[in-house]
Amino acid sequence: MELEPFDNIADFERELQAALARRPAPPDLKRKIMERRRQQAGRSHRMIWLERLAASLILAAVASGAAFWHHEVEQRRGEEARQQVFTALRIANHALEQMNAQLAEHNRNAQ
Repeated sequence: MELEPFDNIADFERELQAALARRPAPPDLKRKIMERRRQQAGRSHRMIWLERLAASLILAAVASGAAFWHHEVEQRRGEEARQQVFTALRIANHALEQMNAQLAEHNRNAQ
């Protein structure tokens, strides 16, 4: 909208009064406003459900990731414990073999 210069103040006042004059609202204005409001409410309800769905999917993904990570940690700990048991058994076996060798040597010397 381009403003045109006024020749005098009276023209400006007349134009201003016409712009600020009270006009009745169109007869279907209320219906249009209510219809637009219903459409926006419907969209917002859909958006809320979509946001909830997205949040649920994210939470499910995080929970499954945490469960998978926990399973992996437990499996790693179990494998470490298994290796420690095998190491302890090898050490005990080696010590028993040395003891048997010493006992056999002592029995040979005793005879």
